[in-house]
Amino acid sequence: MTDAPEDPPRDDPADGPPPASETAEPLARAIGERYLTYALSTIMHRALPDARDGLKPVHRRILWAMRELRLGSGGAFRKSAKIAGDVMGNYHPHGDAAIYDAMARLAQPFAMRYPLVDGQGNFGNIDGDNPAASRYTEARLTAAAEALLEGLDEDAVDLRPNYDGTLEEPVVLPAAFPNLLANGASGIAVGMATNIPPHNLGELIDACRLLIAEPDADDAALMRLVPGPDFPTGGVIVEPPEALAEAYRSGRGAIRLRARWQVEELGRGAWQIVVSEIPYQVPKARLIERLAELIETKKIPLLADVRDESAEDIRIVLEPRTRTVDPEVLMGALFRACDLEIRFALNMNVLIDGRVPKVCGLAELLRAFLAHRRAVLLRRARHRLGRIDARLEVLEGLIVAFLNLDEVIRIIRTEDEPKPALIARFDLTDVQAEAILNTRLRSLRRLEEMELRAERDALMVERAGLEDMLADPALQWARIDAELAAVARAFGRDAPGGARRTGFGAATEAEARAPEALVAREPVTVVLTRMGWIRAMKGHLGPDAEVKVKDGDAVAFLLSCETTDRLLLMASDGRMFTLRAGELPGGRGTGEPLRLMIDLANGAEVVALVVHRPGGRLLLASSEGDGFLAPEDAVLAQTRAGRQVLNLSGAARARVCRPVAGDHVAAVGENRKLLVFPLADLPEMTRGKGVRLQRHRDGGLSDAITFVLAEGLAWKDPAGRTRTERDLGEWLGRRGGTGRMAPRGFPRDNRFG
Repeated sequence: MTDAPEDPPRDDPADGPPPASETAEPLARAIGERYLTYALSTIMHRALPDARDGLKPVHRRILWAMRELRLGSGGAFRKSAKIAGDVMGNYHPHGDAAIYDAMARLAQPFAMRYPLVDGQGNFGNIDGDNPAASRYTEARLTAAAEALLEGLDEDAVDLRPNYDGTLEEPVVLPAAFPNLLANGASGIAVGMATNIPPHNLGELIDACRLLIAEPDADDAALMRLVPGPDFPTGGVIVEPPEALAEAYRSGRGAIRLRARWQVEELGRGAWQIVVSEIPYQVPKARLIERLAELIETKKIPLLADVRDESAEDIRIVLEPRTRTVDPEVLMGALFRACDLEIRFALNMNVLIDGRVPKVCGLAELLRAFLAHRRAVLLRRARHRLGRIDARLEVLEGLIVAFLNLDEVIRIIRTEDEPKPALIARFDLTDVQAEAILNTRLRSLRRLEEMELRAERDALMVERAGLEDMLADPALQWARIDAELAAVARAFGRDAPGGARRTGFGAATEAEARAPEALVAREPVTVVLTRMGWIRAMKGHLGPDAEVKVKDGDAVAFLLSCETTDRLLLMASDGRMFTLRAGELPGGRGTGEPLRLMIDLANGAEVVALVVHRPGGRLLLASSEGDGFLAPEDAVLAQTRAGRQVLNLSGAARARVCRPVAGDHVAAVGENRKLLVFPLADLPEMTRGKGVRLQRHRDGGLSDAITFVLAEGLAWKDPAGRTRTERDLGEWLGRRGGTGRMAPRGFPRDNRFG
């Protein structure tokens, strides 16, 4: 056998620095710097739109490439494959499928409030079907897209080299209208995202003109003109106005949007519900499938059938189980169970000046657009001044030629180099002499001289007007206001498709009753064991009824209620949870773990389980003896995480949660001292620590209860007999006192039962 070759010598740090072609740096720093570069690239060049034109780079490049292909709104269509190929090859070196998908979205009237691409062929539909392949579809620009591009030939914006330096592309589009808010935007970057809903262009322009007239206009004034989003698919916004105002002020929030529906009478008392508009970005086919699933699984027993009768317009027919069903109750249940109602997460995160990501409110976005329009106006005005000066130079030379026509003709006929001779003879510039030499013979007439003088005078007037505008900000804003008014006439409320589509409404009381109305009202007994197993047994069981539990477990709470009731559960960490009796597991077996239904913290125990009484109040208290009265309607929790109601400090735990029924409070400590004081001494709060009920020198609060003083204080003695103490003068005192020893026969566990 031959010996294995020796390993090559390895570099030793002591041998000196690495070669010039290599660098040495810590791995954490190298990865961090490279990931930061990737994150910034994603934020700046892919995910977030520019506040000025409302476009991401891919959309901007699509519109620019279509303009270069001369695909105007009044011209011919071109194959989408050609457009996507030009965008990919010239400006956007990414996948053609991604480019075509972005272009297809710009052409979808159910996705864009004001489409920027006019598509011919299958560009997808509201059912959620994908567009046809790019070789089958054709496209051109819309008039709205041309308004965004208007001014590119007049140096309105900066141009930059494309990715390989062979061509140029605009950094931003001139944008004649606030496209960011008009069409909205969405995207996910690294560590941030954006989600901006579409708005009505006429309302946005009104708001912009208000800011021009009143630069210090507040959010309330803007909200009177822009009350909310205007989605291309219509629908009804049911978010309270104050919540919308806060969302538009901060740039973050949520908007409840639901389908538009109406009851259609069929005669003889029969009726059906017709849904004519569905929420934004909800595929109709998936919505129909979800409704059919709800019918099949009988989760909505009031709904019998669903049919899709849509043609060009949306028409979804919902048939009730019986004609006695309340339509609003049925729709309220459907709003909770499917995407007939959605919550649009508003997050107006944009690039300010194309560089700085920032979450902006409505006013800030409109001001960013107006600042951009002013910059565009000034650049176009200066460009026009340059063009006017160049033309005036030529006109002055031509007028000189007409005034000295014979001499000009002589020089041209006799001189071998007429251009230098003309310059020397009439003190002309090179441009003027070249223009004279290029003048056609048919133009050498008296009428042409008159036209030249008229053109010169008109240009001089225009030049003076431009200089005045460049020197006066008031004239600049007046010009911008006039331009916005022209855009409003072209695309505003009175233009085809410009009227507001999304309405405003509010949830009704019948919808609020929907969950209870969908559950058969039956008596049940809720059983919760010490080990945390819960179930609802049919019928009302007596307090001494035998209930099957697991070995080593015992019943902690036995509560009689109905399937339509909501239950309030208080945990020892001060959190309140809400359970629906009709959704609890049945009485067979030992039930299911409570922790599968709520997010009960580790180590937290259940303090109380009571039936919710609308309009009722609860007495809450901690082991330290602090407490208050809480309205039951205010402590209802909407999520699994519950609601923090009782604030605790140190080792304190929630100890008391009892429905309020009476005019006095009885508190007993672990030292068996009892104190009675008026209920009016306790404050009513929705969350907090509360005030001191009873002062304890040793131990803490054991229990508290409310009662009617005239009826006396009742408890059960060790033998199970109810005992009532009516003469409580000895224990009456002020809130926060220590109290006196409890009466003889009071339970040894210091609990009222």
